[in-house]
Amino acid sequence: MSSFPAKISAIVPVYNVEKYLAKCLNSLLNQTWQNLEIIIVDDGSTDRSADIIDEYVIRFPDKIKALQQKNGGLSDARNAGIDAATGDFIGFVDSDDFISETMFEEMIALAEKHDAEMVICNIQKVDEAGNVVQKLPQIPNMPEKIILKNHFSVFSDLSYFACNKLFRKELFDKKRFRKGMHFEDIELIPQLLLECKTVAQTQNYHYQYFTRPDSISKTHSEKGLDMLHAIENVESAFSKSVYSERKKELRDFQILEGVYSFLAYLAFVKDEKIFKKMDAELKNFVFERNINIKDILLYRRFGKNYLLSLPLKKKIYYLLYFAEQKKLIRKIL
Repeated sequence: MSSFPAKISAIVPVYNVEKYLAKCLNSLLNQTWQNLEIIIVDDGSTDRSADIIDEYVIRFPDKIKALQQKNGGLSDARNAGIDAATGDFIGFVDSDDFISETMFEEMIALAEKHDAEMVICNIQKVDEAGNVVQKLPQIPNMPEKIILKNHFSVFSDLSYFACNKLFRKELFDKKRFRKGMHFEDIELIPQLLLECKTVAQTQNYHYQYFTRPDSISKTHSEKGLDMLHAIENVESAFSKSVYSERKKELRDFQILEGVYSFLAYLAFVKDEKIFKKMDAELKNFVFERNINIKDILLYRRFGKNYLLSLPLKKKIYYLLYFAEQKKLIRKIL
């Protein structure tokens, strides 16, 4: 390890977030870990985001690097940031979120202490007033240092957000987010994990995920099928990885992301025709992998039965779906 402090490249994709951008950038500028470059990628914003970025570049020219491109989506923006990164580590922060001031300091200390390729912190959802509305612990049943071959249940337990993780830059030597794909995190982050030997984590809630008031009206569409396509790409990488014999963990990953997460998305698909098409695709996904209802009902996450750990409304939704009560589901949703 170099005697110089490690450098972090924090990549911030921006698209029409004029109301939230300053808070995000201020949280990065106020980091206690100062060997940090902030790479802002304006993905063709049409509001005042570009003006705000210009103001920050003028004020902090040594800290901020700004890129501008035509709108290509989140994956395209993140990839442009990775290409421009000069740090030893890479982190991602969405431009409507913000982070605690010690996030990067603690995470880089853990990376160096444990020689970890990836470091994870907890997430909490916050509202516009800054109130915590939900805590999202990531892997609460695991130690600070996780040697993957000894604790490979992490592969199926982990939530695959890009933004609450710090990555050694080498993990991206041959990998990028898939352009045009929804659920690009589910597609790429598991593949990066498969390249790791050691992961470190903190149980501190450093990442503040802002629940925007307009996100409730977000369209749930056929693009949700990208979740199943993402899993197929992970399966391909899994078969070529050093962990390829760990079939149980792959099965658990397929159940969590391909069944439970997919169904959580499907619940908000209003168009009946699209709902039926996606339902048929899910049935095909489950059939091709020989996943049976018993596997799904007995699936455990963090050592506990997953279905039993859910709130009552979610339990009812999943149980009605597994009982083939689709018409009843459509009435109550």
